Amino acid sequence: MLDHASKAFFHLLAKSRILKTLTSRYGMRRSGSFARRFIAGETPAEAIAAARAVESRGFLVTLDYLGESVRSLAEAAQATREYLKVAEAITGAGVERNLSIKLTQLGLDVDRATAVDNLRRIFERAEGFFVRIDMESSPYTDVTLDIFETLWRQDYHEMGVVLQADLYRSEHDLRRINALGARVRLVKGAYKEKKAIAYPKKADVDAAYLRMMEVLLREGRYPAIATHDPAMIAAAQRFAIQHGVAKDRFEFQMLYGIRRDLQQALINDGYRVRIYIPFGRQWFPYFMRRLGERPANVLFVLRGILGERS
Repeated sequence: MLDHASKAFFHLLAKSRILKTLTSRYGMRRSGSFARRFIAGETPAEAIAAARAVESRGFLVTLDYLGESVRSLAEAAQATREYLKVAEAITGAGVERNLSIKLTQLGLDVDRATAVDNLRRIFERAEGFFVRIDMESSPYTDVTLDIFETLWRQDYHEMGVVLQADLYRSEHDLRRINALGARVRLVKGAYKEKKAIAYPKKADVDAAYLRMMEVLLREGRYPAIATHDPAMIAAAQRFAIQHGVAKDRFEFQMLYGIRRDLQQALINDGYRVRIYIPFGRQWFPYFMRRLGERPANVLFVLRGILGERS
């Protein structure tokens, strides 16, 4: 019940355009250093510095220029240009060429065809990159998967997609993506969804996650097991060992600044671990959703406010 209330409260804050505008205008420095526990900074240079530091400790990285639900074609075009600059900066810096992108940031809410064209522009300019199409809330699931499959069948194969275990439909969607031979990042789901379309109980979400995780490890193409839940991670490890799935045939993925102890323990055990590094001025909705995912994240922030330096 506490988890559900926490998610609902922070998702309400995430939707506040006033708070989003204020945090975007005044930046992270005015908003307190505690946000940097989860967000690398506001500029590509800050993100690349964070990526270098993460890579130096043996991790893989993906960079996410934060932003979503743009309201005009001009904003979508600007976001696309920013992603092209980010790709250029990554190439010049020599860090791993891996990006995560939301389709609403590229204009999906304004015009689907334009969003697809913007995504193609990024693919065509980001040579040697792998691009993960992030999944957003359930109203976008069908269109995201349709766009993904359309581009896949047009030979855009250096991309993957995300599936959310909390949605009833996701096990069916997993069969669809596996049939394509595409890469899946499996998450529990960070969005507040209606009971009619998503499991309301954590135990049911966990059970669905485990079922999908096993399918991915057996049949998927280099799956990404994205979770900070030690029980889910231990289950993935056991299943992989029992079924002879080598450590280089999948990876764990975790968010920047969350469970850094667990991240390092996995690296020490020889697993591949990718860190999702978000940055940009439009960080507020992302930050609120991370807080809403689990009450422990709120404690991280409170420690930051009170002077934690770790």
